[in-house]
Amino acid sequence: MAFLAVHDVRMTYPTGEEALKGVDLEMTVQEVVALLGLSGSGKSTLLRCINRLVEPTAGKVVLDDVEVTGLPRRELRRMRQRMGMIFQEFNLVDRLTVLENVLAGCLGYTSTWRCFFRAFHREDIARAIDTCDRVGLVDHIRKRADQLSGGQRQRVGIARALMQRPKILLVDEPTSSLDPKIGREVMDLMARLAEEEHIPMLVSVHDLGLAKRYASRIVGLQGGVKVLDSRTGDVDAATLDNIYDVASDA
Repeated sequence: MAFLAVHDVRMTYPTGEEALKGVDLEMTVQEVVALLGLSGSGKSTLLRCINRLVEPTAGKVVLDDVEVTGLPRRELRRMRQRMGMIFQEFNLVDRLTVLENVLAGCLGYTSTWRCFFRAFHREDIARAIDTCDRVGLVDHIRKRADQLSGGQRQRVGIARALMQRPKILLVDEPTSSLDPKIGREVMDLMARLAEEEHIPMLVSVHDLGLAKRYASRIVGLQGGVKVLDSRTGDVDAATLDNIYDVASDA
């Protein structure tokens, strides 16, 4: 049975651009699925429609038997806490420390006044420090986010997502701002932590090698349409090249 089910999701922007044209996708709790496609193919839009950072024009998203697309705002906020999002551009608060940025991951479980005064529970602080250790940042927890390298900033983003105790990780181009070596280290870290925590991961990537190495399934998007959905072992180089050839001709 699908843990995540996306049914006929469509997204048309006010400009009239159709970013998604009826995408269907299902995932189980054991999977890492890679989204492939050129820029503008709809990968980032699909991720954001799943957690409703972007409101889909039509279609349905169901996560763990809950219809996300039907939730009112208050319930959606709680549901988003179950969907850890890791962003291409990190989305950190530069003036805050590493530890404070990581603690932002438990805001959905913490009262408003505690968030405002940064009066987090002792157990949350302990868990945040432990999570920083797991991502290799325990020696940097007092540094401001703007003092970190790109790879370190992405590790903060991973730790923040883990603090949510997510049921799924939605990952948008996590390596595109990093050099290839650091990018592989970040992917290694995410894949290891997702396996340890038993968290399925839907990750948008450009690098075909990363998709083959880490994903159990590959989904290809072209112009807002799903053009491939296969087990990674069944996808050959010609099939992958065709995704980009078709997209580049569009």
